[in-house]
Amino acid sequence: MTTVHRFAGFEIDVQQAALRRPGGEIVRLRPKPFNMLQFLVTNAGRVVTKQELMEAVWPNVHVGEDSLFQCIREIRTAIGDERRQLIKVISGRGYLFDGSAAASEPAADSLPAPEPSLTIAPAPAAVPPAAVVAEKAAGFFRFGPRAVAVAASLAICVVGLAVAAPYIGHRVFSPPIPVLAVAPLVDGTGDPQVALMAANVTDALVDGLSRIPNIRVVAPVARAGSGPTAASARAEQAELVLRGELQRSDKAWTMQARIVDASTNEVRWTTSFSVDGANVSQALLQSRLTAGIGHPLAVRLSSLIHSDFRRRNVVVDQAQAFINRTSREKFDTAQEMLEKALKADRSNVDLQAALAAQLLRGVQTAWYRGADAEAAENRARDLLESAIKVEPNYMPLLEGYCRFLTATNYFVDSLVACAKALNQDPWDGTVLFQVGVTQMQLGRFDDALASFLQADSFDTPDVSRWTWLLGVGYAYVFMDRNEEALPWLERSLAVTPGTGRTYFLLAAAYQRLGRTDDAKAAVAAGMKLRPGTTLENVGLPKKNASEVYLTRAREVNALLAAAGVPEK
Repeated sequence: MTTVHRFAGFEIDVQQAALRRPGGEIVRLRPKPFNMLQFLVTNAGRVVTKQELMEAVWPNVHVGEDSLFQCIREIRTAIGDERRQLIKVISGRGYLFDGSAAASEPAADSLPAPEPSLTIAPAPAAVPPAAVVAEKAAGFFRFGPRAVAVAASLAICVVGLAVAAPYIGHRVFSPPIPVLAVAPLVDGTGDPQVALMAANVTDALVDGLSRIPNIRVVAPVARAGSGPTAASARAEQAELVLRGELQRSDKAWTMQARIVDASTNEVRWTTSFSVDGANVSQALLQSRLTAGIGHPLAVRLSSLIHSDFRRRNVVVDQAQAFINRTSREKFDTAQEMLEKALKADRSNVDLQAALAAQLLRGVQTAWYRGADAEAAENRARDLLESAIKVEPNYMPLLEGYCRFLTATNYFVDSLVACAKALNQDPWDGTVLFQVGVTQMQLGRFDDALASFLQADSFDTPDVSRWTWLLGVGYAYVFMDRNEEALPWLERSLAVTPGTGRTYFLLAAAYQRLGRTDDAKAAVAAGMKLRPGTTLENVGLPKKNASEVYLTRAREVNALLAAAGVPEK
């Protein structure tokens, strides 16, 4: 008999390790979040401490709270609990599952057929032979002469589609799902500590890659009696194989990785990544090594999957080069480049995503105002939604839509869009930053801080590093933990000094700490970057924001007024 736990229309099938929606549809959930949800449901009505959860899900393994928070986020997304009606945070104590869950023993025939828990997407159905189509069609129309003609026409259509399918392209038929084998990462030094880290990073990569719905992942399996260099990841089942080596020097840990064509051994992609191991915990080191390879790998896989339509223009890269040190002149130059390129190639989704991001950046930095800001926002939305209709699983579009919905305060929609983006790239700190900003404006400061810190634990991509550093400082200022905010805001400015918002948050922290001269200097620096800033436009848009957030925002504005930000 199979134990099933039911709550809010969902079913947890313990034996099949499956979570089902009403109607039997299986919800994809990784093993750790599934185990955590099962533990919460079986302890419904009782406050479960964080330590209990970690011991239940990761027995005999030390993990940080970031791993727990990530699982909770995945569970809430899977069961639609963004408003925390089922899984509630009990401040200072832990979590309470309040779903009136009940266990039962259903009859075997009452359940739909189980699906494999790691199935990413079903294989395309085979095209039936023309004779079978004709026979079924003729039977349906009772074999009349007219029916026979219809059946023959259907058969010809089927055969024609079968022949033409390889040539029609991505926009009609989805591309085949690639199979990626992850070979065990090799210790290049003979150091037992490096070998252990290589094994842990391999496991973490497999875990993250298995969440990406556009690929199938083959986990590493070592051949009996073979050494680590001869380990196999069952590459004979895969089209692509990920291989890599990990080395440690006195100053850094360095990972080298490459994707190899399984049939030809041709190297399709290669990268390297280094982490300074000084004063870094083993957990943080593992997280950054994994993300340092996992993030560019996810980006590359998205490129390979969409290579049949993808025509990335060099203008996109040139425009992005202006991000780190933004001025109005550089902003205008980048936009002109993108507009000109898109005019010449209107169907290029990379250009559409890049231009939408540029327009949104102009709104956020107050370079567009009034009617111009509204027009820029509407155009950015149109560009993204049009492109997503063509390519709904393409990472640059999902990331851009996540950012857009967050910036325009459509918070429920943004959480959904950001979750889809993280499914394509679990190590994308840019998306985690957007999740944190949404949580801030919903008044969930603890969750926001956790999202920003998780982005920092990944530290990818490099170009966005300043954002989650800003995010941590942002959360600390709103939580009145100003001493803790300062180093994060200062580090953010060291990476990207061209953003006014960081200076204004720094000014608020200085003012609250009594460092009034420093606060005024920070305001002056912010006003230079964002002339025309007032208390009315210095913060994030207030639409749909929670009263908890708005109350704290008014307190911060009072500090900025004292430091010299004009009211209007």
